[in-house]
Amino acid sequence: MKLKFLFIFNLIVTGLLAQFPGPVGTLGTSAMHSDSSAFVAWGTQCKVSRGYQDISNTSLGYTTVGDSSMVIGKADGSIVSLGDAGIAIVTFSNPITNGTGNDFAVFENAFNDSFLELAFVEVSSDGINYFRFPPTCNLPTSPQFTNDAAMDATKIDNLAGKYKVLYGTPFDLQELAGIPQLDINTVTHVKIIDVVGSINPTYGTHDKNNNIINDPWPTPFNSSGFDLDAVGVINQSAVGVEEFENSFDVKIYPNPSNGILNVELEILNDDSKIQITNALGETVWNGSILIQHSTFNIQHFPAGIYFVSIETKKGTSINKLIKE
Repeated sequence: MKLKFLFIFNLIVTGLLAQFPGPVGTLGTSAMHSDSSAFVAWGTQCKVSRGYQDISNTSLGYTTVGDSSMVIGKADGSIVSLGDAGIAIVTFSNPITNGTGNDFAVFENAFNDSFLELAFVEVSSDGINYFRFPPTCNLPTSPQFTNDAAMDATKIDNLAGKYKVLYGTPFDLQELAGIPQLDINTVTHVKIIDVVGSINPTYGTHDKNNNIINDPWPTPFNSSGFDLDAVGVINQSAVGVEEFENSFDVKIYPNPSNGILNVELEILNDDSKIQITNALGETVWNGSILIQHSTFNIQHFPAGIYFVSIETKKGTSINKLIKE
């Protein structure tokens, strides 16, 4: 009887400790590989506000590894390092919508299953009001995790960075249903905020239960903090996409461009417009398209990645452009 009681007790304790899905390859994991057919789209723009390499020693400066262009498109291991409390805001060609199960996933570049750099995830349907997925972190609050951290993914929920490189952490918009200022069927922005993993309350951050979140810290390097690779979309609004694809064609060339951009429209409307944004999501040029074959001089643009948005009555096309 005593052995039976201990066996049942161990099962209960194990269940309590392993509350959430485990690492890649374990039974019940929620990790999603970047090659999964579940992904229908990826982030098209990203704006980054870097954090310090070490928020307790600001003399070291900010992180420098990568840039916002690394986040655009499919997860491939290329990243931008956010630094302590750094922020990235990712947007998409079409809004994320609340479908069955998980709706999007955030990718980090952890090199194994136990050294995990975590981040909060928030969403917005207007680009102004953001709402956070309620995070849970039941990892021990001491000692401080360092560069040899051995972290247990089964004790982490609703925090990005739970899985190793090329495996995304998924999020379900249904968890945020009922928030008055959020339309979970038209999510346009995903914000990723680095968790400052210090157990020192002066710098540390907390989960929904006010538990301090312990992750590797400090990491006083140029690649400090959460390393954002990509945001993959699982459920996406189809508004305007099918109509655009079936109704008119847009050609943008040459790409890459050394200073001249040609735009050809199959159909021209009186209110056809063009907007060009840089990799930070900043508008660098906008105007009207007056003829079906237009030529624009972009020689003054700095070299880099841009997004050309063409809007007509038939829909909107967003095209990635490389300026050499």
